[in-house]
Amino acid sequence: MRPNPHQFAVFAYVVREGSFTRASNRLGLSQSAVTQHVAKLEKQIGARLLHRGREGVALTRTGQEFYELADRLVTLDALIHEKIDGHASLEKGHLTVIANAPRPALGLIARFRKAYPAIQVRFTLFDWTEAMRLLRTRQVDVAIVTAPDRTGDCFQQRISTARYMLYMPSDHPLAMKAEVSLHDLMTETLLIPEEGSFTERKVNEALDREKIVLPHTMQTTTFPVMKEAILHGVGLGIFLENSAYPNEGVVDRPITEMREKFDTVLVVPADKSDLKVVRSFIGMVD
Repeated sequence: MRPNPHQFAVFAYVVREGSFTRASNRLGLSQSAVTQHVAKLEKQIGARLLHRGREGVALTRTGQEFYELADRLVTLDALIHEKIDGHASLEKGHLTVIANAPRPALGLIARFRKAYPAIQVRFTLFDWTEAMRLLRTRQVDVAIVTAPDRTGDCFQQRISTARYMLYMPSDHPLAMKAEVSLHDLMTETLLIPEEGSFTERKVNEALDREKIVLPHTMQTTTFPVMKEAILHGVGLGIFLENSAYPNEGVVDRPITEMREKFDTVLVVPADKSDLKVVRSFIGMVD
């Protein structure tokens, strides 16, 4: 017996939503019905598609192969319904957005939510490596990332261009300088983003070029955590200018050894860019 397309759609939504419970809410089905659809699909394929864990679901290798096809099926189904229903009013819908920094993503989301308040938006920050993986595996609708890889058949639109800056408390001695050097950090604690981030890679490249080994570093997670750490006097941080909302307690200064500028880009799987809800979000870019 051939798998039912509806089973593939249910499987895709479980992956998109990250759990059987959220998928059942999204689809308007009972959780047991969602579980049965996926179980039947796994039985017909003859392989496990999902790992079930306390933190949600994760794709198996076989699951990844089938998910990309299932997600294309869901996208095509949505396009067909848009053609039939018009869907121009965007009175309902969902959009998954990821980014590797709060800005400019949050500004676009705020503009979009004001224009389309009925659309449910899920926004999450990921490091650069994870963001690219999620984009390549079609687990998001929109990704806003710095210097993205050329990944498959994707629509890309540049949003902004920026260089790296050193962020510090406004009363820090280095704030008196118009420009700082990485050599100025030998007596400071430098906050380093998590492994896999684009920023971590670029900071390490600059330190290696200058043959600098900083004696005091501390790894943090997201930019908001780094900003809070700076405000609390834990250390100084390096990230792109305008990556976070301005705060009177924090100032930034250009770094002599890091003058290169990088594009922040909105990236969407090409077929998803035809969806009305995604096109409308792209339209928020100036």
